[in-house]
Parts: sequence; C-alpha cells; structure tokens
Amino acid sequence: MTTAPDETRLYGDVDPYCYELLLTDPERAALARLRAVLDRDVKPLVNDLWDRGEYSSSILEPLAALRLMDPVGHDGGSSGPATAQPDPVDGVSPPEESRALFRGFRTFEIARTDVSTAVVYSGHVTLFRNTVLLGGSPEQVAELDADMRTFALTGVFALTEPDHGSDVARGLETTARREGDEWVLTGAKRWIGGAAQADMLAVMARDEADGQVKAFLVDRADGGVRIEKIRRKASLRIVDNGHVTFDGARVPESRRLQRVNSFADVNRLLRSMRTDVSWMATGAQAGAFRAAVRYTGERQQFGRPVARFQLVQDKLATMLGNLTASLGMAVRLSQLADSGGFSDADAAMAKAWIARRARETVALAREVCGGNGITLDTDVARFFADAESIYTFEGTNEVNQLVVGRSITGLSAFVD
Repeated sequence: MTTAPDETRLYGDVDPYCYELLLTDPERAALARLRAVLDRDVKPLVNDLWDRGEYSSSILEPLAALRLMDPVGHDGGSSGPATAQPDPVDGVSPPEESRALFRGFRTFEIARTDVSTAVVYSGHVTLFRNTVLLGGSPEQVAELDADMRTFALTGVFALTEPDHGSDVARGLETTARREGDEWVLTGAKRWIGGAAQADMLAVMARDEADGQVKAFLVDRADGGVRIEKIRRKASLRIVDNGHVTFDGARVPESRRLQRVNSFADVNRLLRSMRTDVSWMATGAQAGAFRAAVRYTGERQQFGRPVARFQLVQDKLATMLGNLTASLGMAVRLSQLADSGGFSDADAAMAKAWIARRARETVALAREVCGGNGITLDTDVARFFADAESIYTFEGTNEVNQLVVGRSITGLSAFVD
C-alpha cells in the first residue's frame, strides 16, 4: 500500500484500495474538470468567506456551469455497469440520471475542498431536486427539471422546525389549509441552508384536513414568507442558514408535489439524502487528511519534519484507515442504489458510522498540526468545525442508530 500521489489517478493519495477504478473514464474526466474548477475558482475563496461567515454566489456559479447533473458516460457502451433508473410513473419515464456512484464521488470531490460548498451545492442538487424528482408528478418533473439542471431554477429543502428536529415526523407543526385552488401555509422552518438565495423552498407541511404531511414548492418572494439569517454559528459558516416563517404564504395546487402524501413519502426522500451526507463526511476526511499530510511533511521540529515522529505517523495511519473504511461503505451504498436500492437501515448505518469516523479523523488532523491547527491557514480548522454539523444533520447519531437497531431486532426503541 502506498499513500504517495499516483499521477494516473485522481485519488491516489486518499484511496489506497483504488475504489475510484470503479468509475468509468467519462466519469473520471468529469470529476477532473470539477477538481480544476474547485482548485482555480473556489478553494482560494473559502477560508476568507468562512472567516467572515458570509456566503458568496462565486462558489456556486462555477460549479453550476459544469452541468454535473447531466448524465455522464452514456456513450455507446463505455459507461460501465447499467444503472437502475427510477420506474416510470403513470407511463412517463423520469429524466435519465448518472450513476449513484458518480454522484457520490461528485459530492466527495467538493467536500474534500470545502464542506460548506458541498452543503450549498447539495442543497439544490440533492435535497431540492430529488424532492421534485421523487415527489413530483411526471408533469411537474418535466416542467421543472431542465431549469433545475442548469440552476436557472434553484431551491432548498425545508423540513426541520424550531421545536422539531429528530421528532419532526410526529411533531411537525407547519400547517397547510386548502382554499379553492390554493394552499395557505402557516408555521416556521429552521436551519434551512441557502433559503435566502433560493427561488423556491420545498416545504413539508401538515394538511389540516387529513393530518398528513404534504410537500409544497413555495416561492421565496411570496409576501407571506420571511427569512432571517441564523448568526453566530461555529460550523458551516459559509452556508447561509435561515429561519423561515410562513404567515399565510399562498401556494397554487399545481405547486403541491403530487407524490408526497404522508411522512412515509417524506422518508423516501430522506433516504437518498443520507447517502449524500455519507459521501460528504467521507470527503471531509479526505480534505483533512491531505491537509495534515502536507503540513506534517513541511513543519520542522527538533531538526526534522514532524511527519517522522512515531506518534504523528500513528495518527496519520488511523486517519487513513478511517477514510478508507468510510469510502468503502459509501461506495457500496451507492452500488446498491445503482442496482436497485437499499433500506432505511442501510442508509442510516452508513451515515451514523461514517459521521463518527469523520469526527475522529478531523480531530486527529487538528492534533498533528499543533497550535497552527486552530488557524484557517492549514485548512484543518474548517474541516474540524464543519464535521460537527455533518454529525448532526440528516438524522442525529442517536436516531440513525435506532433505525439500525430496529432493523436488527425487529423492535422499535423510539419513544411511543
């Protein structure tokens, strides 16, 4: 095994078991273009933006221009193993998608540069777009997908509430009341990343008539929508998280997503989102590990690079082990998605396990960088702080563990 960079590979220094070789040549070429843009246009901006706690469209615009939501590698047989595409709905086939494995490495590549950037990008590409693709009618998907792919229409996913995070399935308080051909939304959502910049918010609200959770595409400019920036954050400081209040916001029936009619349908959306977060946590480890290797190779103490010290090498080896195991789990989850799907427990186990490993990996990266590890100059401070958000969102560690435990035992330990 070697951690020395391999010039023929994209991830030769962070992927000793060569998982990237499961990608096709067109997929690797797309990721190489993504890396070039990240290195040239995004990476130089992130430390300053993170330090100021500000979002800038400059980190998303160059990524949007790459058209990475378009299918990759479908060129007459060179695209590798067949991908299980979503089943037709009402006889209409959904838009053709790239492989889940490519989409995972896409998230990995962005997160290894900066987690906040990955969260901003994923907020539209995974959370919002998947909500429309999986929750919308064929007509809604056909109407909106072309603009979603190009970022001409941008959106975010709004589920979490001020008083309901882990218990949102039962506790969701935002309501929707039908009045003729419109719905009137009342309530609040919190921690909605990118809400102030998005064109639309995919809002989960409880129908007053039947008590079931439904999904609505709410125009941010509606007079009944108010967005306040959440300030004084110590993590994901580039992400513009919003506290959103709905005071009689009006949504036409045509903007109610027709295939979300219960929280079970919402959970179907969350399953794909947990996969994305698993890749994000893996990418954060890769970024922290690379930064730690670079720093320890350059930093001199007692007349030698600190990378020569035994205790430092022990920590680097632990970091690479965590990263490699996490990458293996994320890859296999995506392979299951490509071959037909996976269970809630599969997604929950990967998210919980990888997020815990990420916490340890970024902490070790900060340790080996010594006092300089708390500065943004080494990059590890960003990964160290941002890993805390990954550990919590898309299901806390405890909730995901209970999902897995229920699968193991057949018994639910959730509060009745």
